[in-house]
Amino acid sequence: MMRGRLKRSGLRPMWGLVVLTVGLLVAVLVSGWGPKLGLDLEGGFAVTLQPIDDASEDLLDQSIEVIRSRVDALGVAEPEITRQGSTIEVSLPGVTDRERARELVGQTAELRFRPVLTALPGSIEDLLASTTTAAEGATTTAPEETTTTVAGETTTSGGVSGQAAGGSATPFQDETTTTVPAETTTTASGGTTTTTSGEPGETGFELTPREEDVAEEPVTLAEYDDAGEVAFTYQLGPAVATGQIVADARAQLDPTGQWIVNLEIKGSDIGAFNTDAASPCFSRSPTCPSGQLAIVLDSRVVMAPTIQQPSYEPDQISISGSLTEGEAKDLALVLRYGSLPVALEIQQTREVSATLGSDSMRAGIVSGLVGLALVALYMIGFYRLLGVVAILSLAVSAGLLWVIIAWMGETRDLALTLAGITGIIVSIGVAVDSNVVFYENLKEEVWRGRTARSAVTASFGSAFSTIVKANVATLIGAVLLYLLTVGSVRGFALFLAIGTVLDMIASYWFMRPLVLWLARSRRFAHRPHLLGVSTTGGAE
Repeated sequence: MMRGRLKRSGLRPMWGLVVLTVGLLVAVLVSGWGPKLGLDLEGGFAVTLQPIDDASEDLLDQSIEVIRSRVDALGVAEPEITRQGSTIEVSLPGVTDRERARELVGQTAELRFRPVLTALPGSIEDLLASTTTAAEGATTTAPEETTTTVAGETTTSGGVSGQAAGGSATPFQDETTTTVPAETTTTASGGTTTTTSGEPGETGFELTPREEDVAEEPVTLAEYDDAGEVAFTYQLGPAVATGQIVADARAQLDPTGQWIVNLEIKGSDIGAFNTDAASPCFSRSPTCPSGQLAIVLDSRVVMAPTIQQPSYEPDQISISGSLTEGEAKDLALVLRYGSLPVALEIQQTREVSATLGSDSMRAGIVSGLVGLALVALYMIGFYRLLGVVAILSLAVSAGLLWVIIAWMGETRDLALTLAGITGIIVSIGVAVDSNVVFYENLKEEVWRGRTARSAVTASFGSAFSTIVKANVATLIGAVLLYLLTVGSVRGFALFLAIGTVLDMIASYWFMRPLVLWLARSRRFAHRPHLLGVSTTGGAE
């Protein structure tokens, strides 16, 4: 009996929406999700970048777009990236690992691929210091076998295919013997031997200064561990490619549960990559005797993976080698957004206080609550029970909006800024307007002599058509704002669009069935004044 009454009353859609909203809210609260706050509300830190050499406005604008893509990939919510004269200001809100973000933002030099000529574990000073006490020499042996997955195949070699900073494995492919102090003999992969004197200043392993790191010349560069110490020292040949050849790079887990980076080369560049890099390194030619290809950014070796095939397809290259999740994601980030049209350096970094934003948010919340209270009083005073329905409809929309903001903040790094709060407030006005359109249509039908019950059905069709047209116009404006602007204006447009869509959902699945149920109720059917309507042509 109750099911039949519930079905006839048409409340099932309304209760379904209410149950969905409450369930999602509970799930979000239990999971601990909540909105992420933007720079104007939470604070953060700012990095000022300046070009090393003179650069045109076009080059600086292109650099801003690359930096914006890199920062977005960091998962920073609502970053602010602006150009002030010849400098670029990057403001990052709510970053938990600020040192990592600063380093990645500051890595703005050209990404280069260089063949490894010779490699040493640690710095040459460390190597000599550890062996000078052995008069008859010392022996260093490479690590045990490491499994590497490349282009869909599994290969086992005596070295690693890719060792990120902080790793402990040496990149030598064969056993490496070093004799000191009289002289230092280094045997790299392919049997190539380099003999140098025992003094650190005469080894040929002095690091190349950044200003002398020229793509067309051989260099000596280091790979650093997490503590900033030299993990490996590499003698590298001239660059065979730059980051311009990279089409995409993604970090993911392979079937064995190891983190790898899938690298995709542009189709127009894969031939040159195979000829200049893959084939020479695979065959251990004089230009790449170690078989390794170093990935270099900002005069630092990010990684030096071993080439396992003479040629590759554009989308069948993977880089592996005991990578952690963070190392894999950082490497993919460097590969995707490492190249800039102009070299930049960090001029300064500074903290951004959230005090002003907190005060503004507090004032915005207070004013918003006061505004909502005034709107609620007006709607209830003018529309009686229909005003209560309007407030309940707003509550349902607000619950769904909170869920969406929390979910997007957790999974899409969406930040709530003051501009976004403004968009939400505007969307509340849109939602109240939808209620007014429906209620005024209902009043007109009652004035024409219809009963409240029949007036609801007759008026909602035309009212909802008007609501949809008005909301679509708002959506068009919000979409254009989102697509054509940057920064906080996009936040305003996004939240306005979300609130507008939720208004249409609440109007159709909550407001309509609840008003229809009230009009059909015996208690209110013959008392239209309780619904804020009157047969005398005015509200009581």
